[in-house]
Amino acid sequence: MRAPPRLCALLAAAALAVAGTALVSQSAASGTAATCTVEYSATSQWDGGFQGGVTLTNNGSPVASWSLTFDFPGSQRVTQGWNGKWSQSGRTVTVVNESWNGAIPTGGSLSAGFTASWSGSNPAPAAFKLNGTTCDGQPGSGDPTDPPTDPAGAPPKLHVSGNKLVDANGATRRMLGVNRSGGEFMCIQGYGFFDGPVDDASVKAIADWKVNTVRVPLNEECWLGLSHVKPEYAGANYINAVKDYVAGLEAHGITPVVELHWTNGKYTGGDSHCPDTEYATCQKPMPNAKYTPAFWSSVAETFKSDPAVVFDLFNEPFPDRATSSLDAAWTCWRDGGSCPGIDFQVAGMQSLVNAVRATGAQNLVLVPGLAYANDMRQWLQYRPSDPAGNLAAAWHTYNFNICSSESCWNEQLAPVLAQVPLVAGEIGENTCAHGYIDRVMAWLDGRGASYLGWTWNTWDCSSGPALISDYNGTPTTFGVGLRDHLKGLS
Repeated sequence: MRAPPRLCALLAAAALAVAGTALVSQSAASGTAATCTVEYSATSQWDGGFQGGVTLTNNGSPVASWSLTFDFPGSQRVTQGWNGKWSQSGRTVTVVNESWNGAIPTGGSLSAGFTASWSGSNPAPAAFKLNGTTCDGQPGSGDPTDPPTDPAGAPPKLHVSGNKLVDANGATRRMLGVNRSGGEFMCIQGYGFFDGPVDDASVKAIADWKVNTVRVPLNEECWLGLSHVKPEYAGANYINAVKDYVAGLEAHGITPVVELHWTNGKYTGGDSHCPDTEYATCQKPMPNAKYTPAFWSSVAETFKSDPAVVFDLFNEPFPDRATSSLDAAWTCWRDGGSCPGIDFQVAGMQSLVNAVRATGAQNLVLVPGLAYANDMRQWLQYRPSDPAGNLAAAWHTYNFNICSSESCWNEQLAPVLAQVPLVAGEIGENTCAHGYIDRVMAWLDGRGASYLGWTWNTWDCSSGPALISDYNGTPTTFGVGLRDHLKGLS
C-alpha cells in the first residue's frame, strides 16, 4: 500500500484451533425436526480477555439460514466475532449467519469465532439454541489455561516445506504480525530513517500484541546512496539504521521481513503515482533493471549470514495496469525487459531471485502477484525458479480490492495455497473498523496461512489503515481487531 498522502509530497469451513474444548451434544425439543451438535471452545485466554469459538453440526433437515444463541454464565462480554454477525444482550449471545454461510446441509458443519472480555471466572455456556429450538446439554469445562509466557528467543530460521513454512526443527510456523511503514518514504523526503520511534520500547509494544513478524518497507535509492538523497539518510547511514532495527526486532524474537517498496523509474502509464519524476518517491508498476538487482544483491549480502531475515522482493506489482494483456503482464512480471506500457527497463522477479541467490543467501524469499499483489491467478504458472527451493507467495488484500470475497479466495488463492506457503503481507480496510480483516484472518487461519496488518503507524483513516494511535501500542478501532485476534492465537 502507498504511504499516506500527507507523507508522500471468513469462510464457513474455517477451523479454529481448540484448547479447553467443551462438547455439548444436543437433542431437538419435541415436535421439531432440527437437531444439532455444538462444540464450544475457549481457545486461549489472557488478562481480561479470551478467544472462543463454536462449531455447529446440523444433524437434522437442511437449514437455509441459522441463528445460534447461548447464555454466558459469568461476566463475559463479546467484543468482536467472525463467520457470523455477533451480538449480546445481557448474558445472551446471538450469532446469525452471514450472507455467504447461511445454508447448512444435513450432516454439515460450520465454525464461528469471537473474542470477549471476562473477569472473575470464565465458565463455558451450558446450553445452546439453534433457530429457537432449545437443546439442553451438559455444562462445559471451566476456565482455559493461560498460554505460557516464555521469554522471547531468537526468531526461527524459516524455510519452505511443501506448502508450509517450517523452522530448523521442522515445526510448522506462521508469520503473524504487522507492517512498520516509514523506511520507504522518510529518507527520500529528507526527514529521517523511520516514521516514529524504533527504539527497544517501541519494539516491545509491538511484541506485546503477540506479533511474531514485522515487515519493514525500504527505498532502493536510499539504500544505494544515490546522489539526490540527503547523505545523512543514505548509503551506509541508511543501511546501518535498517540493520539496527532488524537486530532490535530479533532481540524480541520477531522475524524481520525486509521489503522493497519504492523504486526508481519514470512511469506515466495507467495508475501512475508520480509521473513527473523517475525518483523513488512513490510506487512504480515494477522494479527497474537499472538499480533493483543491485539493491537486492546488497541486501542479500548484508543479511545472508542471518537466515531469520526474510526477503520480500517487491511491494505491489501492477504491470497489468500498463497493458490490456494479462499474459503480457505476467510475462513482464517474471522476465522483465521491455514491457508494454512501461517507460523503463524492468527487472523481472526471476532476475531478482537470481540476484539474491548469487550472493549465496538462502533466506526465505516472498514473491507477490499482480494487481497490487491482489491477483494470484497465474502465480503458479509464471513463478520464478529458485535453486534454493525457498520461495513463498505474497498476497495483499484490502476491502476495496477486486479479490475481496471468500468465493474469490477459494478460486484464486486456494490453488496457490495447496502448493506453496502463502503470506498475506498486507491486510487492511479503509472503514476504520475491522470487519473485513476479521473475515480475512478467519479464512487464512483455516488454511494455516500467514498475515501482517497494515500498518503500525499513527496515521488516521483519511490517510490509510492505521493500527495504533500512539507508539505505546494503543490500538485504533481498526487495530483492536488485529490485536485481539493475535492475542487469541497465542
